[in-house]
Amino acid sequence: MQDTTQMLQLTDKALEKIKKLIAAEGKENVGLRVGVKAGGCSGLSYQMVFEENPLENDTVLEFDGVKVFVDVFSSMYLKGTVLDYTDGLDGAGFVFQNPNATRSCGCGQSFSA
Repeated sequence: MQDTTQMLQLTDKALEKIKKLIAAEGKENVGLRVGVKAGGCSGLSYQMVFEENPLENDTVLEFDGVKVFVDVFSSMYLKGTVLDYTDGLDGAGFVFQNPNATRSCGCGQSFSA
């Protein structure tokens, strides 16, 4: 059995924003897929998309009623990551605080591990 307690955490601001986005989609039974894929200027990039169902081997996390799906490949890169949301003067968006990233690009959407 996989230890999912430290795989991925959401801050209160990120959770609040995700709930607002789900409400805007007009779908009650949707989950957020958080993943990593090859690409980006640093080698790997983050991916977030709403999906109705997890895949067979996904880890399913739940945060205050919000389901988060993480695939097997992504789980090794996301372990210990905190997903936050910022809406400061220099822009708004989700921010990944990933302890596995050895280098990241300026936009924060790409990293290497």
